[in-house]
Amino acid sequence: MTNQVVIQMAKDLQVASKKNKAPIWSKLAEMALKPSRAKRVLNLGQINKFVSDNDIVVVPGKVLGTGSMSHKITLCSFSISTTGAKKVTQSGGKIIDFAQLIKSNPTGKGVKIVG
Repeated sequence: MTNQVVIQMAKDLQVASKKNKAPIWSKLAEMALKPSRAKRVLNLGQINKFVSDNDIVVVPGKVLGTGSMSHKITLCSFSISTTGAKKVTQSGGKIIDFAQLIKSNPTGKGVKIVG
């Protein structure tokens, strides 16, 4: 059974995809509705390898705090550990939710999906 919050997030992503003609939001909605065993789990060290400074990153799964973040990034994920969030903010980055991400990047340009 899927959480009602996740279902609402997927609906919002689908609406944003159609409204802004941005297929990235539709793809993220599909990933959000997958079963939890199919969602990705990434450590900060893994994310750090694939991003550069000031990137906007979406992780369609959970972010864990193992490793370090040497870049200042904007991170949006389905779930994040307390340690992971703390390390991202300590490196000068910020954590945002999907509503903020869609508002700041309606077409999805410059958004990287990692994982």
